[in-house]
Amino acid sequence: MGDKMQVELDHSEVRKAVLALQAFLKTKSAGKKLFTDDSQKISLLFTLWRIPKEAQTIRIPLPHGQRTASEEVCLFTRDEPQMTADQTERFYKKLMTERGVKNVTEIIPFKVLKTEYKPFEAKRRLLGNFDMFLSDDRIRRRLPSHIGKHFYERKKEPLSVNLQSKNLARDIQKLVQGTSVRVNNKGSCCMARVGHSGMTADELTENIEAAVQTLAEKIRMKGPVLKIVHLKSEKSVALPIYTSDLSHLIRPKATEAEKQPATEKTPKDTKETSAEDGEEKAKKRKVEEKEENDDDKEEKEDDEEIPQLVPIVTEGKKPQLQRKKTRSVEKKHSSILLKMTKKATTPKGKGKVPKVK
Repeated sequence: MGDKMQVELDHSEVRKAVLALQAFLKTKSAGKKLFTDDSQKISLLFTLWRIPKEAQTIRIPLPHGQRTASEEVCLFTRDEPQMTADQTERFYKKLMTERGVKNVTEIIPFKVLKTEYKPFEAKRRLLGNFDMFLSDDRIRRRLPSHIGKHFYERKKEPLSVNLQSKNLARDIQKLVQGTSVRVNNKGSCCMARVGHSGMTADELTENIEAAVQTLAEKIRMKGPVLKIVHLKSEKSVALPIYTSDLSHLIRPKATEAEKQPATEKTPKDTKETSAEDGEEKAKKRKVEEKEENDDDKEEKEDDEEIPQLVPIVTEGKKPQLQRKKTRSVEKKHSSILLKMTKKATTPKGKGKVPKVK
């Protein structure tokens, strides 16, 4: 989706990392082999530039099988009508032999899964007995409530397959020997198994290149996707085999044409520009003189302005003039002052003479 940057792996560097990892695993397993088959899983750790917006499961076909012959695969099938559980199991075993399927080691009908593997301990035992699980696509949506959350926590949830396909052996071979990447929207890292320690360096290198290119093409993200890719085993240090450059984060530098100064002007252009500059300066001076004259006039008018009477509006009363109000207040003050002066000037004891009858 969108414009994606093509991931270019250095074949020689990838092969060197594979050889270094194989040499490390040989030194660790020397003298500690308890079983004949002591192969370890080899995986790729992908670090993305940003967290995806939605979860996605990507199936990646590999040129060389990434599972050993000793790994066991279980197949969940639907219940055939008018057949018991044993009859359904025999029916699908016969179908596998007729179609040439050799990867499936056990078949469990859906009815048996609901009854015999209903307890929690039985589900945990089933999870530990098999390395991979397949399911008939007709019962895929009914499985999560019967197998439990531990299948998904261990990343062993069943992969759906069409049992009615004409190329059933090829489809199952792709699922068993291929790999898948579960990209979630809670982090920027995901992992995919690409082989085991018993494979040759060339086989591992081809599987690594196929897995990286398929992931970069199928993931639903725009722009550059992969930031760093590491190669590791179950108990080893992660070896970097790819590191993205920062070209998409750095702004492009200015070109030579942008860096060069403007072209030199001809004498005719200089004359025209000087004349235009003179006219503009004269216009600016006239505008400034007009503004100064207007300012002087406004100052004179402000000095000669008579204060205007502003009406005061009160609720329930007619507007009165502010000047009238101030005059009434002045009259009151003057009357009070006259009374005070009269009292002060009149002598004590002297008053009006009572009339004699």
